[in-house]
Amino acid sequence: MSIKRHDKQLNRQRKKKHIRKKIQGTTERPRLVVYRSLKHFYAQLIDDENHKTLLTVSDLSKDLKDEVAKAKTRKEVAKLIGVHTAQKAKDMKMEKVVFDRSGYIYHGRVMAFAEGAREGGLVF
Repeated sequence: MSIKRHDKQLNRQRKKKHIRKKIQGTTERPRLVVYRSLKHFYAQLIDDENHKTLLTVSDLSKDLKDEVAKAKTRKEVAKLIGVHTAQKAKDMKMEKVVFDRSGYIYHGRVMAFAEGAREGGLVF
């Protein structure tokens, strides 16, 4: 028997709620959230205390368009986004974050993004 797509989405939402009970972003240490669709990858830095999104980066960003076009795999794109997110966060004088994987397994694109963010200088 195969698991239906709807069931997979419900399982991820359940895991996401469980993770969010434990993880909170602060002004000093914002929450780094990832979202992956079938085609694109998105990352946000969120301050949960003030309910504000501080930074948003995706493979659709204009300043990343050339580099994304050169990348051969989606993992490479995720790593580029991680490095770029870290650079923008450092420009905003943020070095420490809390990583929220949004219920995704720490594998593949999510892991490549995290490695890229760490290479860029973020600590989590």
